[in-house]
Parts: sequence; structure tokens; C-alpha cells
Amino acid sequence: MKNDVNRQFRLKSRPSGRIKTSDFDLVREPVPEPGAGEALVRVVYLSLDPTNRIWMSDMDQYMPPVELGEVMRGGGIGVVVKSNSPRYKAGDHVSGLTGWQDYCIADEGARAMSVLPQGLPVPLTAMLGACGMTGLTAYFGLLELGKPKPGETVVVSAAAGAVGSVVGQIAKIKGCRAVGIAGGPEKCRFITEELGFDAAIDYKRPDWKERLAEATPNGIDVNFENVGGEIMEAVMARMNLFSRMPLCGMISGYNTDQPMRADCSPILMRRITVRGFIVVDFMEKFAEGAMQLAQWVAEGKIRHRETIVEGLEAAPTAVNKLFDGENIGKLIVRVADPASL
Repeated sequence: MKNDVNRQFRLKSRPSGRIKTSDFDLVREPVPEPGAGEALVRVVYLSLDPTNRIWMSDMDQYMPPVELGEVMRGGGIGVVVKSNSPRYKAGDHVSGLTGWQDYCIADEGARAMSVLPQGLPVPLTAMLGACGMTGLTAYFGLLELGKPKPGETVVVSAAAGAVGSVVGQIAKIKGCRAVGIAGGPEKCRFITEELGFDAAIDYKRPDWKERLAEATPNGIDVNFENVGGEIMEAVMARMNLFSRMPLCGMISGYNTDQPMRADCSPILMRRITVRGFIVVDFMEKFAEGAMQLAQWVAEGKIRHRETIVEGLEAAPTAVNKLFDGENIGKLIVRVADPASL
């Protein structure tokens, strides 16, 4: 084994405001030995997601918060380097909750990981993004809850991010008008020129609300909400009667210590259907969704981009890129070079 030390980021304190390196202890331990029915996995790619910030807090959430002293929870992709389980073979690529560390243990129960098929028609990193959890979030949130119909207008916030960028492209596949809200001219060009959105609204411009109105002359039928706050209020004010709003995230408030508030009167007046969801709600359909997404990516109907940060040690500061708007597409940490394993 090339590396006999397992570096782990353990949560030291619950962040107040921005996430800081001092919120973690970086510990070095011997690489664990897999027991019966277990496999040792070398983490290759680590997924950074807004939900990481939720897991660090002790707020009410869909999974137990990460306890102080525990390895920071995180999804990733790794390579099996040693196995005592028929489920895993040495050399298999696997995905699941790897944690912020160099090595993890996969087993056949609570710590089971998905074995990725060989000969994928897409890059390995796409299985964290467009064809992974973020792509599945877009797929099920839009199609199962947003229920877009041809000719309708779909608006998505954080449109240049990992989820939002896929939402807009699926909306186009389904014959809808796709309007994205993103921060800065580069991101707006990305979603219109590369991804095919019909319009992009730069929320950093002082006239962004007027531009939103111009881009949605027939109102808004589906709002795929990722941000919350002022942006969510502005979009809801333009939503049509009996429109739909899948509520995926409220990222604008994750780094604050105040509960997010909004004017929800349009929900009543426009009879908007609002449904909060977590992608695991659709777990029984993951295989179906991943297959369709991979087909669209292979056919060029869905394009994706990644922001890749080098080195496990960068994870605590890199995760802030999600909240600062510094990433385009999926944010990933390359923990190890897959070619060297």
C-alpha cells in the first residue's frame, strides 16, 4: 500500500457563519483493516455539497448531525484496494458516504457502497455530478414534483451549480422554456451559451428583478428553488396559478445564524404547490434515473462542468466556494490520482 496513513477531518466545533479549517481536527491514523464482509476503499474523489453545511450544524435535519469528534460526513467515489466481501472486488470503483478521509470501510450493511459498472460511458467524476446524486436531485425534483409540460416556463436558481445546471437542461429536453438565475456574467454565459438555457438572470445586477420579468413574460409555471431568501420571493411573485415549486435548498441562509424568512403569500394567492424534498426520497428509482441521465450525457443532451480542487487538505476551505458562488457545476475534491491506484 502506497500510503499507510489515513488522514481524517473530524468535526471539532459547529461552524458559526463561514466554515473554517479550525472547525476541524486533522488527525492521522493507521489505515484500517477490513474485517469479515468488509472492504477497504481508497477515496479518490470527494463530493462537496451544500448539505455538508447542514450536517455540521445541530439544526433539525433529514439525517442525524455529525457529532463532534466524528469524521466529517461526505459522499465520494473510491477504489477497493482490499476485500473480504464477495460484494466488492479489488479494483472496483464504488460510490457512497466515504467521509472526509483518505480511506474508508465498506461493508454489506449500514456502510454499504454502490459498485459502479465497468466501462462507464461518462467520466468517473460525472457519477458524483450530472449522473450522480446532484443529477438525480435535478431529475426527480423537476420531473416528479415540478411536472413540467411542453411550452411551460421553468425557472431555476443557482443555475450554474451542480443541480441547477442539470435542471435547466432537463427542462429543455422536455420542451420547456428554461430561465436560470446565477451570479455574474461568466455563469450567465455558461448556462445560455454552453447549456442552452433560454435566458439567464444575473442577480448581482441592480436591475435583476426587471430582467426576470422580461425573461418570463408569461409568468412562471415551475420554480426549482435552490437559494431561498430574496430570490425565492421575487420568483414566487411571478408564479402562475396552480404552479409548482420543488424546494431543493435554501443555500442563501446556510451560513447565517438566523432562520430564513420569506413572504409566502403568493403560495396562497396563486395556489402554488410547494414540496420540499431530499433526493433519498426517490431511492427506489435511482437506477432508472441514473440510466436516463447517463444516456442524455452520452448523447450530448446534458452537458456538465466540474470545479475540481486538489487535495483532501483543501476540503474545509473549498466547501465555502458553494456559498461564495465561486464554483461552476459540480464541486469536487481530488483526494488521490485514480491513475496511480
